[in-house]
Amino acid sequence: MADFFERIVIFKKTPIFAEVSTDDLRVVVEEMQEEAYFKGERVFDINDPSDRMYVVLTGKIGISLHPDPKVNDYVVVLGPGACFGEMGPLDGSPRSATAHVVEDAQLLYLDKLKLHGLIANYPELALGLLHGMCVRLRETSEKLLAAKTSAPGRKE
Repeated sequence: MADFFERIVIFKKTPIFAEVSTDDLRVVVEEMQEEAYFKGERVFDINDPSDRMYVVLTGKIGISLHPDPKVNDYVVVLGPGACFGEMGPLDGSPRSATAHVVEDAQLLYLDKLKLHGLIANYPELALGLLHGMCVRLRETSEKLLAAKTSAPGRKE
């Protein structure tokens, strides 16, 4: 279990929170709860209600877009410091993926209502979340473009 200071350090290295002031991060860390998950479990399934966002303290989480939540077809494996599940609590949509526990994990979570309250009281959090999401979207776009240009049979 990471202590308060270690959690602040982890959050500062997380792209979604990297731009948020340390003072505001203290408030976020105080509101987060910790949960343990074991290899083979699922944190959530695709189409589940989006009621929380998560940060990985230890372990690994595999994210699958496959419509069958039992399929372990990961588009990415996330390790310590990674944030996931943040889209749904912000836009109200169901989960767009399944989060599989690849390696025993300690996760911090923030429920939707607390997240909304923090954003209302600390607007810089919203900017940090948007920044992190933009970074992730750009990385995904670059990967898709690279895969498209290197696909067999592609004509230039």
